[in-house]
Amino acid sequence: MHDHEHENDRDCDHAQQTAATGVANAAVIDLFAVDQRAGEVLLVMNEERPWDGSDLRLHELQEKFNAYVSFLLDGEMLAEHPELAGKPARIELRCVEMPDDRAVELLGMIHDQLELQEIKMEVLIADDGSCGSGCTCH
Repeated sequence: MHDHEHENDRDCDHAQQTAATGVANAAVIDLFAVDQRAGEVLLVMNEERPWDGSDLRLHELQEKFNAYVSFLLDGEMLAEHPELAGKPARIELRCVEMPDDRAVELLGMIHDQLELQEIKMEVLIADDGSCGSGCTCH
């Protein structure tokens, strides 16, 4: 156990690095894979925080999607993985609860924009692995 009397800026920066993935950090792709069954490039973003309806959260969400789309369309992915040329792409937002109304509205607009770029988008709600009969998360 560390006994720090004063937290300096370095300690604060270091503490922030522990949350290196998720919607809060647009600079990181949380999961990048190839869905062999669907034949699609898969990019996953995780939101483990409850939705709070804030402008900040919506901004973070927009920035995360912008970063993922840039990775797909600006040549960065093909520079690293030329074998993926021509494969369709899917972005999944995996969250712990249903997005609030403001987030749903934003996600709808993002979905329509991605469709123009021929990128699929899905929102998956974690529910301890047991979806109810009315589940529409897949």
